[in-house]
Amino acid sequence: MSEETVYFDSLELPPALRAGIKRAGFETLTPIQAKTLPLLMAGRDVAGQAQTGTGKTAAFLLALFDRLLGNPSPKRSKISAPRAVVLAPTRELAQQIERDASLLGGATGLSMMVVYGGAAYKSQRERLGSGVDVLIGTPGRLLDYYRQGVFSLHAVEVIVIDEADRMYDLGFIRDIRYVMRRLPPREKRLSMLFSATLGYLVLELATQHLNHPEIVRIEPDKKVVDEVEQWLYYPSSEEKAPLLAALLSRKEVERSMVFVNTRREADHLARWLDKWAGTAQAISGDVPQTKRMRMLKRFHDGELPVLVATDVASRGLHVPDVSHVFNYDLPQNPEDYVHRIGRTARAGEMGHAVSFACEHYAYSLPEIETFIGHSIERMPIDQDMLAPYMQAPSPRAYRRKSKRKGGGRPRRR
Repeated sequence: MSEETVYFDSLELPPALRAGIKRAGFETLTPIQAKTLPLLMAGRDVAGQAQTGTGKTAAFLLALFDRLLGNPSPKRSKISAPRAVVLAPTRELAQQIERDASLLGGATGLSMMVVYGGAAYKSQRERLGSGVDVLIGTPGRLLDYYRQGVFSLHAVEVIVIDEADRMYDLGFIRDIRYVMRRLPPREKRLSMLFSATLGYLVLELATQHLNHPEIVRIEPDKKVVDEVEQWLYYPSSEEKAPLLAALLSRKEVERSMVFVNTRREADHLARWLDKWAGTAQAISGDVPQTKRMRMLKRFHDGELPVLVATDVASRGLHVPDVSHVFNYDLPQNPEDYVHRIGRTARAGEMGHAVSFACEHYAYSLPEIETFIGHSIERMPIDQDMLAPYMQAPSPRAYRRKSKRKGGGRPRRR
């Protein structure tokens, strides 16, 4: 171990949190944890920059629990009054934070719940109304309940805004400001903001609503970790789907995420793959929440080997053991390339990222390679490998055929 290694045992955390850390199997702090936890435990507000998968969730949850355990519980009020609020931009991320909170804070005796749109409206409302210590949620659903008077923000001791840059991207910033203006004064609460980037707008938000925050930036040594092997193919439009099917058929490809640039393409491709290359489904923003959760559980459990997604639909997804990521469409933003291939090679495991540079999206390749700092290894296309799939209709043609056969409606899965 290097001399900079910091162990959780060195932190003065209460026994209940030490139990949670042991349950999670944590021993040493990640850089974002080592930089922010001492500040937060000392009562300093923090605006932190860190990428997904760097341990920032554990950092803000441990600080949150430490703060609540260090203060006496307030008298129970007539209306539900959470002591801590965590805001996340997507329901999948909110659910993941709640799972991590239950793991790390299971021995604290604090009650926790998550609220999000698309499901369980009445049951979430009833549980929230009965009282909760730590409220985790997406801005829309959380504010819906607040405006109905289901809970109050007057007792909040800790506020966390996670993935603040995505809050801007998804149009939630007005909701965030609405919440922040209704909290106790900034001097009387602990406030945390985390973001993949700390640009002008995010720093402006932190300056306006946090109490003289410490700015912590953790810059990755590399845009892409060494554990991700990257390959690039140059298929024609007609070869893209057959090439993907051929690569998915290889025995080393166990659980894959396939990224496309549009929701329509995701639907077309998932139907085509389901017909010609094994089980696949597309995840998009308009999929009902109950179906979405079943789909993710099947993917997580290994029952669904291929998940087709767009960048927006994939935000906040945390699925372990993804062996391969396929960029069926090269993204137009180089940061999205890094985000996509970051779905594999989690927790130090090896991963594989395969990209297709077709005539429609190859123009973004130079910018991607400049951003990651190296060229992606080019791979030849074996025409014999494509042969079994070249006679199949294209994904779009297959969708049109399905609609004609089914009286104008695609076949149901």
